[in-house]
Amino acid sequence: MADARKTVMQHPQVRDYWIAVDCGFPQVGEVFEECVYEALTSFSQAEMDAYIEAARFLGKMGRGPEPILAFLEEWPSIAGTVGTAALPAVMTAVRALQKSPNSAAIAPLLQTLAAVARRLQSQDQLQAYLDIALDLMARTTGSIHGRHATFASPGLPGLFRQAPRLLDLLPLAGLKNWVDYGIRNYGRHPERQAEYFDLGTADSRAVLQRERRGTLFADVERKLDLTLRALWGDSDQLVPYSTAFHELRQPVPYYDKLGLRVPDVYEDRAGVSGLDRYRAVLAHMAGHRRWSEAQVADNWSPFQRMAVEFFEDARIDTLLMREYPGLARILLALHPQPLEGACDSETTSCLRHRLAMLSRAFLDPDHGYADTVLQEFVRRFHGLLAAGPASTAAVASLALAYVAKTRRQSDQYAKVHFADTVIDYRDDNRQLWKFIEEGDEEEAFDEPRKLEPGEELQGLPPRHYAEWDHRSQTFRPDWVSLYEALHPAGDAAAIDRLLQKHAALAKRLKRLLDLVKPQDKVRIRYQEDGTDLDLDIALRSLIDFRSGSTPDPRINMSHRTDGRDITVLLLLDLSESLKEKAAGSAQTILELSQEAVSLLAWAIERLGDPFAIAGFRSNTRHEVRYQHIKGFAERWDDSVKARLAAIEPGWSTRMGAALRHAGHYLAHRQADKKILLLLTDGEPADIDVDDPDYLRADARKAVDELAAKGVTTFCLSLDPKADDYVRDIFGSRWRVLDRIEQLPQTLPQLYLQLTR
Repeated sequence: MADARKTVMQHPQVRDYWIAVDCGFPQVGEVFEECVYEALTSFSQAEMDAYIEAARFLGKMGRGPEPILAFLEEWPSIAGTVGTAALPAVMTAVRALQKSPNSAAIAPLLQTLAAVARRLQSQDQLQAYLDIALDLMARTTGSIHGRHATFASPGLPGLFRQAPRLLDLLPLAGLKNWVDYGIRNYGRHPERQAEYFDLGTADSRAVLQRERRGTLFADVERKLDLTLRALWGDSDQLVPYSTAFHELRQPVPYYDKLGLRVPDVYEDRAGVSGLDRYRAVLAHMAGHRRWSEAQVADNWSPFQRMAVEFFEDARIDTLLMREYPGLARILLALHPQPLEGACDSETTSCLRHRLAMLSRAFLDPDHGYADTVLQEFVRRFHGLLAAGPASTAAVASLALAYVAKTRRQSDQYAKVHFADTVIDYRDDNRQLWKFIEEGDEEEAFDEPRKLEPGEELQGLPPRHYAEWDHRSQTFRPDWVSLYEALHPAGDAAAIDRLLQKHAALAKRLKRLLDLVKPQDKVRIRYQEDGTDLDLDIALRSLIDFRSGSTPDPRINMSHRTDGRDITVLLLLDLSESLKEKAAGSAQTILELSQEAVSLLAWAIERLGDPFAIAGFRSNTRHEVRYQHIKGFAERWDDSVKARLAAIEPGWSTRMGAALRHAGHYLAHRQADKKILLLLTDGEPADIDVDDPDYLRADARKAVDELAAKGVTTFCLSLDPKADDYVRDIFGSRWRVLDRIEQLPQTLPQLYLQLTR
C-alpha cells in the first residue's frame, strides 16, 4: 500500500484523489497519476468526484485490479464519446453483475466499453447495449435449487469480449436478435452457450451473417454464378471468405485453383449496390483470366511490381468497359479519386498515391489532374490500347518506364500514403506473377485449376434453406444445402412398355379425362388489347368515326380456356426404401411408382395442365439432392420419359427443404390453383437427426409456408403406418394407400379429384 502511494504523492490534488480511492493495488498506483491528469483536462469537479467514487467502488469489489484499471484508463475516452451522463448506467450494470454470480464478467465489460462506445456514439445507444447484456444475464444465470442464482451466465463474458467486433458488423437490433437466438437455443447448454457467444459455433456465425448489414453472398450466389457463366463463359466455383473475423487486415478478393474467392458480404457504397460490387469484382477477375499473362518477377523490385499491377489492373478495367460499357459507371464510382498534392513527399512514400491517381486518369477522361508526366503516360497508355487489347508484357514495360521517370528518394520511406489508394474491387494479383526460383514468399500461383481426385463439378451452386427447430421455436438460418440438377437419362422405351402394360387402365382413364377436359375456348369481347380483331365491333367503330361520333376503342377480343387454370408439381421421394418389395406384389415400390407417374403424366398431358416432375433425397443437412425430371415448359416426350426411367433410390428423406424448393418454383407460376403433390413411402428422416419430431415439425412448417404463398400441398403416402404423422404434417390434405399395388390406378384418379 505504501509503495503504491509513493508513485502518486507528487501533486497535492492527485494525492487527495489517491487517498479518496483508497486502493492497495500497485498496478493501479503506477498509472493513477496519468489517468487523473487526463480526466482533469475535460471533467468538471462534479464529474471528477463521480469518476473517483466509481473507481473506489470498483477497487473494493474484491475482483482484483483489472476492473479499476480498465475504468481509470478508459472512462475519459468513453465520456468524450457518449458523455459523462452515461456513468450511472454503467455503474448500475456493474452493480447488477456484482450482486449476481456474474462478477467475473465485470472486467470484460469495462475493458471493451471504450471500443463499444466508439461504435455506438450516443448515451441512448450505450444504454440499449447494456440492456441487451443485462437481459442475457437475467435469462441465462441459473440456480440449482430454484431459489437463488448459484451459477453465472456462461455466455456473458463472451458477449463482452466479442462486442466491439459484433457492433462493427451489426446494428443494435441485429445484436439483440443474435443474442436472443443464443438464449433460446443454448439456454440449457452451458458449454455450447459459451461457445456461441464467443463466436465459436457454426450457428453463431450463421446467425451473425443473417443479421449483418449489406448484401450477403449466400443470397446472391446463384445470380453471380449465372452472370459469370453468361457474360464471361467462366464456370469456376465461387468461394466466399469471411470479412467478420479479421481485425488487423481484411482479406482481398483473389482466385486460385480452387475457385474465385469473394467476400461473404458487401454493403452498398458510393451509390453502388452490394450486388453490383460483387459483379465488379467478378468482372475484374474474369478479365484477368481472359487477358492477363503471368510475368517472371524474380528481377523486379517490389516498387516495380506494384506499378505493373496498377497498370495491368487499369488495362483490364479499360477492356472491360469496352466490352460492357455499362460497367464504367460502377467501376468509376468504386475507384477512389486521390487529390493531387495530398501526399507530402518529404515525410512519406507517395508512390502508391501517384499510381492511384494515374489509374484513375486511365479510366476517367475527366480526371482533372494537371501533372504533365501523368498526362503523358495517360496518352501513351491509351495509344498502346488503341489498336487492340495489347498485352501484359507491353503494359509492364510502360509501368517500368513510369517508375524510372518518376522515381523519388522518398519512395523508399517506411511510412506509406494509403489514403484513397485502395481499389477494393480489384483482386490481389497473385496470379500475375511467376517465379523461376520459389522462396518462402513466392508460390506458383499461376498453375491452372485442376480437379482433385474424386472431385466432381456439376450442376448449379447450392441453394441454402433455413430449417425450423421446434425445440427453440426458431429457424436455423442457411442450415440445409440443396443441390439441384437435371436427372440423367435412361431408356425411354421402358416407360412406353409400362404404359402399354396398363393399356386397359389408360382407356378407363381416358373416359374420365373426357369428362373434365376443358371444352372449347371462350371468347372475351370488348377488349382494348387482345389477340384478335373483333370485326363486328371494329366495323361499328369505323361507322361511328365516319359519321363524326366517338368510336368505341374496344375493338379487340381475346380467348381463355373454359374452366381450368391449374399448375401442378409432382415431387417424388427417392429415398433408399423405394428398393423394397411392395407388400402383395412382385414389384418394388420404385417400379410401381414409375408406372403410376407415367400414367399420371400421360393423363395430365391430355388435360393440358402445366406440370413438372422432380425427385429428391438427402444425405445429412449438407447434401439434399433435388433432380428435375420434367420442367413446366417441357412436353411429355422421350427425353422426359428417359429421365423417369433412370430414377434410382438412395439415402434419406429430408422433406422440408425439398418442399420449400419445389414451392419456390410453383409460387412463381401464374395460375388460379397451384398444387404440390408429394409421393412418399416414409416419414421425414435423415442420418444426422436423432429426434424424430424435429424433421416432422420442419416439414409441417414448410407446408404452412407454402400455404401462405398460395400453394396447396397434398401427400399420397405409401407407408401403412403414416397415419401417425401425416395428419400432423399435412392437416387434412393427405391419403394413405394401404395396398401399394393399386398405386398406378390410384395416383391419376387422385389427381382428377384434386383438380376437379
